[in-house]
This record gives sequence, C-alpha cells and structure tokens, in this order.
Amino acid sequence: MSSEPQINPSIDYSVVIPFYNEETNVKPVLEELRSVLEKEAGRFEIVLVNDGSSDGTLDQLKACIRDWSTARIIDLVQNSGQGAALMVGIKNCRGKKIILLDGDGQNDPGDIPKALQLLARFDFVVGHRVNRHDDLKRRLMSQFANFVRRVFTNDGVSDTGCGLKGFDRQVIDAFIPIQTLYSFMPALAKAAGFTIAEFPVNHRPRRSGIAKYNLRVFLWRPALDLLGVCWFSRRRSRRVQARQIGAESVGANR
Repeated sequence: MSSEPQINPSIDYSVVIPFYNEETNVKPVLEELRSVLEKEAGRFEIVLVNDGSSDGTLDQLKACIRDWSTARIIDLVQNSGQGAALMVGIKNCRGKKIILLDGDGQNDPGDIPKALQLLARFDFVVGHRVNRHDDLKRRLMSQFANFVRRVFTNDGVSDTGCGLKGFDRQVIDAFIPIQTLYSFMPALAKAAGFTIAEFPVNHRPRRSGIAKYNLRVFLWRPALDLLGVCWFSRRRSRRVQARQIGAESVGANR
C-alpha cells in the first residue's frame, strides 16, 4: 500500500466500517449511516474496508458509494481478520476524530452524535450495549472475556466488544497490530495516558447473515493477545505533556 494519508484539516471526523461476507447488510447499514451523518454538523469521510469477502460484499459496497463522494473503499486481497481490517482502515483515515462501527447492523449509527460530543472532552470513547440482542452463549462468553480483561488490564471498561468506538487521531499511536485489537483499544489507550469514557448505546438483532464469532475468536485469540497487551502496556512510555518557553516570554515575566 502507498504512503498513509495525512490529516486533512477540513475533515472533522472519519467513520471506519469493516465488512466480511456481509453482502445482505451493506446497503441497509450504509443507507442508515448516511441518513444520520447528513443531519450532523461537520465534514466527514467514510472508510469502508472489505476484508477479503468471498460473497458479493465488494460489489454492494461499490454500488452504494457511486453517488457518495465522501465514501471510499479499501479492498483487502485476502481475509485478514477484524483487527487487521480495522487497523488498515484507521491508518487510511484523514479526519481529526475517528469513529468505528461494525458492518452487521447491530450498532446504531444514531449513537454516533453522542460519541462525537464526548470526544470534545475525552480522547477515547466506547459504547456500552445496554440491552444486548445476542444469544445466551455469546453473552456469557462476552461477560467472561470482559471480566478477565478488566482484571489484567484495569482499563475500567465494561464492554470492549462493542463495535462503536471513537477516538482522537493522536490515539492511533497507542495501538499495536494484534488480531483482537478491537477488544484492547481502551487498555492500550489508557496505558498511553489518554482519557477514556464509556457511554450507553443501542444494540439491535443482526439484520441477516451469521456471526463470525466462535470460541477461538472469543477466548483463545484474546487470551494470547492479552499477554502481549499486558507486557506492552507495562513497558511503553506514557504520553508526556509539555510546553515550550521562549526567551521573550521569560523576559516579559521579569
């Protein structure tokens, strides 16, 4: 891939959505997103990542952005996993703030304005799904994974599995390339010294298709990544805030 895009001061925020075999969800997700964002103040861009889908997801994405100049597609040649797809999308953003959203329609784009409001006061924000519309098995696995992660990382977040997240552009440097990056973004941001907030969001049943999660995705991959995150977080430098003082200002205070 060519050099990464630089920040564009005229773009207030970027919205990143990864898709993997979501052919039937692409159109309703993007239509709903468009209706929400076009009512919002501020300029935005949409970065859609096709994670090597084997169905008609890419064709649906192309059809949906034909008359949407603010949207573009990043097409991954092969399936690389949600963590990698998110990182590619994030690194191709040009906005000052970045919003993440899942491509299955379970996140409500109507919650994006709340995330943007909080980003005026915090560096990183993550949704908390109040009334989850998942089966019992998935909810139990999620609760267990969240409990273990909180114990080891002390990130203070109750639901890192929520796909709706937002952060200031400078937080990108806190992330590391791991398969389950979406689960450890708050921990990595906190370890780097950024401020974090959690807020309640709406959660809907999956529109169509099947979930891509299993025990390997929910437990084994996060367990391995947890070791790396803990090691990295304890050894990385925290963000340092400083100001520059010139000779003129020193003289003025005498």
